[in-house]
Amino acid sequence: MFLFVFVDSIAAFSYFNQREERFVSPSLRKNRNIYTDLLKNILLLFIGLSTIFFFTMNRSLYIIGIDGGATKTTATLCAFDTTILAEAQGESSNIQMVGVEHAAEIVLALVHQCCHTVGCTISEIGAIVAGIAGVGRAADQQQLFDAIAALAQKKQLPFPPLGIESDARIALEGAFSGKPGIIVIAGTGSIVLGSDANGAVHRSGGWGRSIGDEGSGYAIGREAFRVVAKVLDGSKIKTRLTKLFAHQLQFNSQEAIIQAVYRNNFDLASVVPLVLEAAAANDAVAKNILTHAALELIETIALTANSFPTPNKERIPLSFAGSLLTNDNFYSRKVRATLKRTLPQLSPHMAEASPVIGAVLMAKDLAGAL
Repeated sequence: MFLFVFVDSIAAFSYFNQREERFVSPSLRKNRNIYTDLLKNILLLFIGLSTIFFFTMNRSLYIIGIDGGATKTTATLCAFDTTILAEAQGESSNIQMVGVEHAAEIVLALVHQCCHTVGCTISEIGAIVAGIAGVGRAADQQQLFDAIAALAQKKQLPFPPLGIESDARIALEGAFSGKPGIIVIAGTGSIVLGSDANGAVHRSGGWGRSIGDEGSGYAIGREAFRVVAKVLDGSKIKTRLTKLFAHQLQFNSQEAIIQAVYRNNFDLASVVPLVLEAAAANDAVAKNILTHAALELIETIALTANSFPTPNKERIPLSFAGSLLTNDNFYSRKVRATLKRTLPQLSPHMAEASPVIGAVLMAKDLAGAL
């Protein structure tokens, strides 16, 4: 209202100033012109500040990205320009491991913790994107979304717009900041995800340990257990793995292994460091396990790479995620060497940002689209 009154005052002054112009001396006319220009400049400044104030008041101040993996969940609260203001960590939120309801509790608790650190309320959050392990299917994403929304309603919280993605999707976004590229993830499981220049997402792998996860920690660990089991059955296979399993894990009998794997849910992927140690000592069996895993992973990468439209034969950026591939070891070297030889259209790059920042970038897009 004040703005309109101010504008009307300027207009009225200009009108009367023009009507009286013929009765005014040149010196006074000059002063009036200066005064009019000053008022006009003040008006422009006022309009600019009002515009900034309007958009600031109508744009939420913060965004949150969440990366929920198999071992931990990380939440990062940022200003709208993605400046990091707060971080919080909690336990795994993989819905296949902890259940949908508990995963929802973890996500909501981390959001509350980040807001408490910054001193803001949840109503000041423009959007949240959570990339959670175990929600690769749309039905799982919807189930987790509904659980979080229901929990927020139960706690009477004004929950902001929420996007649920897979952990692979936010890793892809972080690796290339929304630009085209392929990310290869090999941890406990494995998956290859790519986004082309048209924004289409291409995927291969990610079928889980029962029928997939080629080249993953689980696949490598499973093969190592098979070899040790054969030795315990009387095979003449010579490998350091037998001694490493016995000395470091006390897996020196069929009973010990069956107890651990089938009754205590021993994590097969956790023996990968022993396989890498044996390979580093030039153990032929360990090197064969890792070479086979590398070839299976390369086949999975090829399926995604060959589905990319590549006009002008442009090379496709590729990034690795997961300690199996990002650390220097026999396995990562084998993967990189085979990739260079068999898929020359791919160009390995370091990831531009972490998966949780990928979730932040997606949250910014979500908030900006509202």
